[in-house]
Amino acid sequence: MLQIKAYLESIATISDNDWEFFMSKLKRRVIPKKEVFLKCNQVENHISFIESGVVRLFIPKENPEKEITFGFSFKDQFISAYDSFLTQKPSVYQLQALTKTTILSITYSDLQDVYNTTQIGNLIGRLTAERLFLIKSKREQNLLNLTAEERYVKLFKERPEVLKVIPLKYVSSYIGVTPQALSRIRKRLV
Repeated sequence: MLQIKAYLESIATISDNDWEFFMSKLKRRVIPKKEVFLKCNQVENHISFIESGVVRLFIPKENPEKEITFGFSFKDQFISAYDSFLTQKPSVYQLQALTKTTILSITYSDLQDVYNTTQIGNLIGRLTAERLFLIKSKREQNLLNLTAEERYVKLFKERPEVLKVIPLKYVSSYIGVTPQALSRIRKRLV
């Protein structure tokens, strides 16, 4: 709980009463490695803070080699199928723990209680949504403006641990190339 408190206090000052109320709504979950913990057509009912681990966001396909990985979330970040969470409609993508992952989760209805009961709830919600939007916007801009090689280099400058924990087939999908093209990029860079 200290990690999420430090993260949120980096955004805003939280009163002890607000923090106690918010903390009472959080549930710790441990997700085993490789487990898909939100499947397509399920409604996302949680927004979660990653205490440890790595989560992949992806669109499944009948042929697993054709899955589209479009996001990763790491320690000290929020994770959710956020569009499904906001609309309370079924998700069109899945969330998978790539490593054993520990998260602190709050349900949609409990978050509404936090918004309605605390002074800081709406501010935290807005700032968290803004950060999630900026991550999404940055990803889209990278796809439009950078070459695959530049996206690969940028990913590993920003997140060097990625290479250690994320299979290259997911990395290649994330940067928008085939595994073979990623192999050629890696050879050029060595």
